[in-house]
Amino acid sequence: MQDIEPFYNWHYLYNSQDDPLSPFADVEYNEFAYDKTIYNYYIHPQWDEIGSSTLYIKVLFADYESGYMIIELIGEWNDAVHNDIMFLKRNIIDIFIENGIYEFIVIGENVLNFFYEDESYYEEWAEDIADKNGWIVFLNLQPHVYVEFMSSRIPFYVTLLDELQSLNWRVFKPDKLHDLIDNFVIRKLEE
Repeated sequence: MQDIEPFYNWHYLYNSQDDPLSPFADVEYNEFAYDKTIYNYYIHPQWDEIGSSTLYIKVLFADYESGYMIIELIGEWNDAVHNDIMFLKRNIIDIFIENGIYEFIVIGENVLNFFYEDESYYEEWAEDIADKNGWIVFLNLQPHVYVEFMSSRIPFYVTLLDELQSLNWRVFKPDKLHDLIDNFVIRKLEE
């Protein structure tokens, strides 16, 4: 797991360390030692802590003018034991919503497991952005994680589209990825 780095090809466009509105503004990373773990496995030092011991994040891009952001996750998403959605919602998402973000692309290809508890925070997240016609899209979940998400009540609040679960999102610039996903969401709403 220590070799899995957050996606860095958009770093020249956006860096959460340099974003004064980001909860990760001015964070300094230890480039010489691995200091973060998920269970007994070290992870790359560029991942950001959200308050959970099993789930880490990287804000890859935030566009306050257009109102969207792209987030990459790594670890075990465990709502049942660690209430990871609470940490994500309270410590990260709420801050970005307060600053005008209402469309969220959540990349979950490095989420190894998902354990469901209830949908309260997902429902709250969806309600917080509903008046701006916002949306939450999860893409590239591992097949078993996708099945777990689909078997919960979470799809009432977030968008999980089959056609987006194997999207090669790295070939897009952030604005093009956002436009592509926005078009998928609009088509789904029209169905």
